[in-house]
Amino acid sequence: MRGITIRKILVAFISIAPIFFSYAGCKKQPKCGCGKDILYTFNKTSCNIYFTDASIITAMVPGDLYKTYSFCNPSQMFPKLANAKSGDLLLVSGNVYYNCAYVYQSSNSSYQNPYQAFDIEVTELSLDLYGKK
Repeated sequence: MRGITIRKILVAFISIAPIFFSYAGCKKQPKCGCGKDILYTFNKTSCNIYFTDASIITAMVPGDLYKTYSFCNPSQMFPKLANAKSGDLLLVSGNVYYNCAYVYQSSNSSYQNPYQAFDIEVTELSLDLYGKK
């Protein structure tokens, strides 16, 4: 009788043990917004820059039509756009972060949106003179 009880306990432990040992804890979710958790870094990446005034500047990488990058510091970078037109190809360097509005919208949506929005804190902005004289 005692052997049967021990065997039942051992079978129950073997069947439940993987659940306890597979739990590795909660993973940290990246924070959204400028100056939070860095996703990746641009290092002189060619981007099309779009702007209307000094308050909003956005960038798009050619060939990657589903990602939009909003500048975290447009007022600091707008003077560097004096010789550029909206839509010009410029070299951008800086840290990329999740855009909070995009994160909140996508978390409340029942379908997957192919368009992604990010924030970028630009450290360097220059003309792309590749192939120009």
